Amino acid sequence: MDEGVATATAPPLTPRRKAAILCVALGPEGASKIFRHLPEDVVEKLTVEMVKTQDVAPEEAEAVQREVVENAIARGYLAEGGLRYARDVLERAVGPDRAGEILDRLASFYEATPFEFLRMTPPDQIYTFLRSEHPQTTALVIANLPTRELAAKVLELAPPEEQAEIAYRIALMGQTQPDVIKDVAHVMQTKLDMVMQSEYSAAGGVGSLADILNKSDRATERNILNYLADANPELADEVRSMLFVFEDLLKLDDRTIQLVLKETDSKDLALALRGSSDDVKERILANMSQRAGETLREEMEFMPPQRRRVIEEAQTKIVAIVRRLEDSGAIYIARAGGDSEDEMVV
Repeated sequence: MDEGVATATAPPLTPRRKAAILCVALGPEGASKIFRHLPEDVVEKLTVEMVKTQDVAPEEAEAVQREVVENAIARGYLAEGGLRYARDVLERAVGPDRAGEILDRLASFYEATPFEFLRMTPPDQIYTFLRSEHPQTTALVIANLPTRELAAKVLELAPPEEQAEIAYRIALMGQTQPDVIKDVAHVMQTKLDMVMQSEYSAAGGVGSLADILNKSDRATERNILNYLADANPELADEVRSMLFVFEDLLKLDDRTIQLVLKETDSKDLALALRGSSDDVKERILANMSQRAGETLREEMEFMPPQRRRVIEEAQTKIVAIVRRLEDSGAIYIARAGGDSEDEMVV
């Protein structure tokens, strides 16, 4: 506990006074359970303080208990996910100001572990940062990682000869000056932040949105494109030019359409064509055998009314086949602005 809790008329409470108030508030049974975990000299000092604590104002007792609970919760968040995680959760729960006060009380807890920010970082990413570092620096970081499990996973990623050298240096490592550890932690955190900023800067843009929509269902795609068309028509056209949608089957050459049809379930095809233009229907039928085309026409003719969602799901499946064939290299889709005038080539 710290000096933060005070009544309106009294000076800030000392840590010992807070401990005494807590024990009094908990009663004899609760206080005795706390005493079992304390050194004898601390028990003696706390007992003396409790004797001095004759009258405890209800607001004082409530404030001390609230601080204990907040500290316990915040320590749990710090242990679970580090300082950033704890701050994020606490800010959502009690607001930025209160969260700052709670974490300030616990500064000694998380400052004692300067590499807390690596707790949730994947081991391979940590090792990537360390790979170009001097073995002594690597040993220092691994020895000071938040958990032994994380340290072990990072060490496992090093080549056998490096593992031995790092382990040897850890074994011979004596006490390291806190300032040295903090400096190394600061450098690593700066590198991590730069990498994250770089990833974030490369994560957005029209191309990124197009990739996301290419993997989305048709309803989501249509909803987003409609919104963009209203908000920014030029942007909508740019995104749309990078997408492949069901109607774009018209842009494919015959050999490519035939390759797609080989991968397509006949039921999905009948459903998908129910919601397409006549041009798409004729183009697909033209690339089927006479018998297969007649069967498809009959299936579409006798098919009962279908929900739009079901038709769009079938269209999405066929578009997914096109995209899968492109990903495998079986076909190539020339996007807008590409070198080729053909939209797709086998």
